[in-house]
Amino acid sequence: MNSKRLLYITNNVSGSGGLERVLSIKASYLADVLGYEVHILTLNQGDASLFYDFSSKIIFHDMNVVRSPIRYIRGYRKGIRDTVNKVNPDVICVCDDGIKGFFVPKIIGKSCPIIYERHVSKLIAEEVWKPSFKKKMITAIKYMLMNYGAKSFDAFVVLTNGNLKEWDVKNIKVISNPLSFFPKETAVLDNKKIIAVGKQCGQKGYDRLLLSWKEVIKKHPNWSLEIYGASNPDHDFEKLSRELEVDDSVRFCAPVKNIKDKFLEASIHVLASRFEGFGMVIIEAMSCGVPSVSYDCPHGPSDIISHNEDGILIKNGDIEAFGQSLIELIEDKEKRISMGAAAKENVKRYLPENIVPQWDMLFKSLIED
Repeated sequence: MNSKRLLYITNNVSGSGGLERVLSIKASYLADVLGYEVHILTLNQGDASLFYDFSSKIIFHDMNVVRSPIRYIRGYRKGIRDTVNKVNPDVICVCDDGIKGFFVPKIIGKSCPIIYERHVSKLIAEEVWKPSFKKKMITAIKYMLMNYGAKSFDAFVVLTNGNLKEWDVKNIKVISNPLSFFPKETAVLDNKKIIAVGKQCGQKGYDRLLLSWKEVIKKHPNWSLEIYGASNPDHDFEKLSRELEVDDSVRFCAPVKNIKDKFLEASIHVLASRFEGFGMVIIEAMSCGVPSVSYDCPHGPSDIISHNEDGILIKNGDIEAFGQSLIELIEDKEKRISMGAAAKENVKRYLPENIVPQWDMLFKSLIED
């Protein structure tokens, strides 16, 4: 068994987001199957309960940092240094999509290889919802800081081939996210239900999904749309659904731990995002045999979906074409079944046993070097 110590440095992992889900799968596999001694350092997590299941073998550490800027920086630096000295890891992985994560090598020096894991597109810095001149200036500064910090890592890992184009960094490589589950069951694709999964924010594009949906229910008023994701006071999509007069057929739901059951009840999955880091919900839908209709946004969907084979890719922002593709899948059950079967087969390449060993190889190569 491998006895190498691995330290993940991240933020709070008690939430229901994609990063937390992926880390629970990956870290647990490394601990339970590959024999790593896995430590996770969190930020201001305290005694919060975990939304996802992590291996009982994983050792958690937490640093409590106050919000005052100067004290925050000092506390963050001290928390990381103290934990690194205590754990003495063979490899450190930084899973923090904020600016501060880029400066971990500067904070602790180079006592061991340090890897940066990028879980989102660089576009997340661009405030795509309502950009302004001020926000564009802030974005430019953020990019400058990220590009500077990125060069300090021994390896820089992104999720998709599209993400490779966003970074001018040496030692960059692609390792996709692993699947959360692969059920024996397959969706029957009979229910008149379409599902979307993801927090309510501008990035996820629920505004343009609702615009497409308005046209869909004109032809198929007996179909429904269920959206699972944390609400956001800055983006009142429920209000928009009322304004568009589609609220009778749209249901907004809180995140659920066992989203697999909801996918199995659906007949079509939709992803209307303006950009993505990967598209975890697409591979989860595919594992249940549910075809996806997705915008070909940067970056992720085009890496995952084979157009018209196991799902449908729509030009990013083409609201009319998005709605029309939904109508076509609603009206053609045989096409849904064919795509769903192909999706369940093609998604096997993302099983943990195919993805996590790629991390094992990277860790070993860096340790040996």
